[in-house]
Amino acid sequence: MTTTLSAALVTAAGPLLQPGSPATSGTVPNRGTTNVPTGGSGQLPHAAWSLGEWIGYSALIVVSVLLTLVALSTLWWMLHAWRSRDALKATRFSETPRPAAHRFTLLVPGRHEQDVMGQTLDMLATQDHPDFEIIAIVGEDDPETDAVVRAAAARHPELIRVVVDDTAPKNKPKAMNLALQYATGDIVGVFDAEDEVYPHLLTLVDSRFQETGADVVQGGVQLMNFKSSWWSLRNVLEYYFWFRSRLHFHAESKFIPLGGNTVFVTRERLEWSNGWDAHCLAEDCELGVRLSADNAKVVVAYSPEAVTREETPPTFASLLKQRTRWNQGFLQVLGKGEWRKLPTRKQRFFARYLLTMPFIQAATGLLIPLSVLMIAFVKVPTSIALISFIPLAPTLMLLAVEIVGLGEFGRLYKEKVRVRDYVKLVLGLIPYQVFLAAAAVRAVVRHVQGQNGWEKTEHTGQHRTPAPEVVGFPSAVTETATESADARELQTTGGTR
Repeated sequence: MTTTLSAALVTAAGPLLQPGSPATSGTVPNRGTTNVPTGGSGQLPHAAWSLGEWIGYSALIVVSVLLTLVALSTLWWMLHAWRSRDALKATRFSETPRPAAHRFTLLVPGRHEQDVMGQTLDMLATQDHPDFEIIAIVGEDDPETDAVVRAAAARHPELIRVVVDDTAPKNKPKAMNLALQYATGDIVGVFDAEDEVYPHLLTLVDSRFQETGADVVQGGVQLMNFKSSWWSLRNVLEYYFWFRSRLHFHAESKFIPLGGNTVFVTRERLEWSNGWDAHCLAEDCELGVRLSADNAKVVVAYSPEAVTREETPPTFASLLKQRTRWNQGFLQVLGKGEWRKLPTRKQRFFARYLLTMPFIQAATGLLIPLSVLMIAFVKVPTSIALISFIPLAPTLMLLAVEIVGLGEFGRLYKEKVRVRDYVKLVLGLIPYQVFLAAAAVRAVVRHVQGQNGWEKTEHTGQHRTPAPEVVGFPSAVTETATESADARELQTTGGTR
């Protein structure tokens, strides 16, 4: 019985396979299938990407590459002045300025600036330089600012003159071109209506012109009210790194978009350029490009105690308009094409990159929402997902530099930086980048539509503080200030006291 049962089971299981036995035809039980796809993964091949997937994945890659390039270039320029101790020292004004050798004309355009312009003019009038004049420019349709300006001129009749701007439509370059007709100085400087100006600045700038033979000297500007809002903190740091480091890089590269104020240009160069471009929304950048193309010598100087202090725009909408105007001005300069006259390929590359930045930011701004949706709702291939994380590394490095920069800013300007300020700095990183992209998109739209009207930035004096302590220069400067004040008094009294 047992033998019969065993034989029946063997018959049901089929023949036993011995080593070396030829494979039998048919299916071998419990051995799986031999129809494995090529590649050895054992998985079914991926279906071909649809058109939507191609567009979405490509957008994600483009955004990642653009963000990486922008972050790396920004980081490189931000750290330019700190790459060596000698480089950092070379950015400063001389600690032993030379005796005065130039006459200055200071242009101060103001429109609806009655809250801040009077104090600015009073502060400019305290400069220790022996030979300068101030031309305040005000519109004929702005009686409030006109009254403030004329009151300041009455307080300083030997220094301040008033020029009424009757051009239409009004903008800053038109106002300055009008005032330039009345200028008597061989060096012309520009200041904004809300500026707090270092009392020895003209003495230092005069010395810089003598030391270097420059056609242009660009001084430092620093926003101060970093505690006003989350965006003001980032705006302050932008100015800190721009004037402390990045402008020095551009000056050494012999392509520099000049700053809007605390910039000094020889009268000879302004006559060569016919002043400022009256139709450009970034007249400072446009002038810098033309001067660079003509091989003008531009020198940048930044001493923390000698910077011109300003405020961030008081509202988010005002900041958006200001950044839109700057971006749109860059697009105008790009289209004008003067940068093509730069002598070297390297200079033209820098110019093209800087002037097309609004386009890059706008494209990034449009693609960011698509990328976020892709990451959130679409199963992205592993390789593309890894590419999307590439910008994270330079961005984190950028944030680390900003954190260190905020601490240094606080030490230099004797401002207490709180823990909450560092938290706002970190949390505001992404929102501020989105804001910059939005401003760039708005600038491109306005530029394409031909909307070139000047959107003014209002000022409320948030940065106004008691007169800052003057430190950082030897007592010789103070002695020069006394001698200069005596010289001006002798001029106004005809040589007698």
